[in-house]
Amino acid sequence: MQSITTVAFIGLGVMGYPMAGHLAKQGLTTRVYNRTQSKAEAWAKAFGGTAHTTPAEAAKGADLVLVCVGNDDDVRQVTTGSDGVLTTMASGSYLVDHTTASADLALELNTACREQGVAFIDAPVSGGQQGAENGALTIMCGGEQAHFDAVAPLLNHYARAVTLMGPASSGQLTKMVNQICIAGLVQGLAEGLHFAEQAGLDQHQVIDVISKGAAGSWQMENRHKTMIANEYNHGFAVDWMRKDLGICLEQARRLNATLPVTALVDQFYADVQRMEGGRWDTSSLLKRLRKPE
Repeated sequence: MQSITTVAFIGLGVMGYPMAGHLAKQGLTTRVYNRTQSKAEAWAKAFGGTAHTTPAEAAKGADLVLVCVGNDDDVRQVTTGSDGVLTTMASGSYLVDHTTASADLALELNTACREQGVAFIDAPVSGGQQGAENGALTIMCGGEQAHFDAVAPLLNHYARAVTLMGPASSGQLTKMVNQICIAGLVQGLAEGLHFAEQAGLDQHQVIDVISKGAAGSWQMENRHKTMIANEYNHGFAVDWMRKDLGICLEQARRLNATLPVTALVDQFYADVQRMEGGRWDTSSLLKRLRKPE
């Protein structure tokens, strides 16, 4: 496999935009593609890389291609599609998929890459927009050890933890565990804040006390203030969380794993969507418990 000096980043959403920026700041030659061309051009102007009109064009000549798009179909379009990156990637290069997608897709891409002599790593991330901007993401990876060892130093430019979990698809399976745990935590936090409000307690004081004990969590620390203020136009969208939980529940059926709380919280998020809150942050579970204002 070859050394990595030129990278291509496909997908400049709230996560991909800053992630690609961290690579450019490290002096790597960075080529970008985004479905909305103007965003790619704005990124190139801000960070000094080059914007391209197709994934294939961006990937041509890149030693490492990174993808961060919406769902399985989006990944297929930009990787194995007619203008996908695999139409131009050279043998000996690396493909890393940061999209939260299905385990089946990871195995599918691993096979497609292997046929072209391209190394593949499925590498979904956790930490949200804030983590991407601050270079503090957690990245869970699936793939071969040698391939992981080659790309991990690059991923560390926007991560605080990069871990190989096993062979291809292991990263996606680990991300499913992450989303399962978050779903229950956010619902518990929403119910706790709702209870405190109904009991006439000072919610901020309650969180100040209990966050220092066993109830503390990232969600409590980073979301309680906006939840109390009924502010949800930020963060990780409910629509995306439902996409992720759908993946979790489908995989659970295959594994004969029982996820009753996850299935219930998924339906609570469906309630939020019916409240026209599909783009609200996942902490908006509290809003469905409150009386209409």
